[in-house]
Amino acid sequence: MSNESTYRRRGLELLEQLHGGHAGAAMVAEMQDVCPAFADMTIDWAIGAIMDRPGLDLLTRELILIASCVTMGHAMPQLHAHAEAAMKVGATKEQIVETVLQLTFYAGGPAVRNSLVVLKDVFAQLEAGHGQ
Repeated sequence: MSNESTYRRRGLELLEQLHGGHAGAAMVAEMQDVCPAFADMTIDWAIGAIMDRPGLDLLTRELILIASCVTMGHAMPQLHAHAEAAMKVGATKEQIVETVLQLTFYAGGPAVRNSLVVLKDVFAQLEAGHGQ
């Protein structure tokens, strides 16, 4: 099996594990009509090749991605998706909130505040049974 087909297979498996039926999967799906190549790159490279690398577990990777989304300040849909995924792989609300709070002096108060509002919605959806 070639690396390309291995990345595709593993990318699809991880997409389902981390984002199946939720925000991350929806973001990939919405690209299918606009730019299918971007959806393919996301599945093959970002998910299949990078997320599946040895050295860090999925929970650590998701907390890093949450931090990155917060620091950018404009990646709220992605923050939503990665917060859901982090909880699917075992993160607690406290771990996610602390990851965001850690960035107050690096990303700034507005980015942290806006991220906490997104997390409030994610946590509410999960508690209502709409996120897992």
